[in-house]
Amino acid sequence: MEKLNSESFSSFIREGDKVVEFSADWCVDCKRIAPDMPAIAEEFADKFSFAVLDVDESRNIAEQYDVKGIPTFIVFRNGEEVDRLPSRNAKTKEQIETFLSGLKG
Repeated sequence: MEKLNSESFSSFIREGDKVVEFSADWCVDCKRIAPDMPAIAEEFADKFSFAVLDVDESRNIAEQYDVKGIPTFIVFRNGEEVDRLPSRNAKTKEQIETFLSGLKG
């Protein structure tokens, strides 16, 4: 998954359907799902491009999108937020897959 920062975030979400995982190195739940993310990105590669954003390195973006807990997954379509999976519901591979499967492509 592409790693975003404050400079690359806007250009990544600008066009198409994108999923950004808001995360941090110290986040236990983020570490728990990290091994599953390549398989999830591959499974949904026909619908979305995936990237991860460290909230500590890009606090301004996390604040702009009102990210309160991590991991949080935000889905963007042509630069606009269309849905999100908040941290309380993003603890397992199955929760993330169910969320992404329910989105209209």
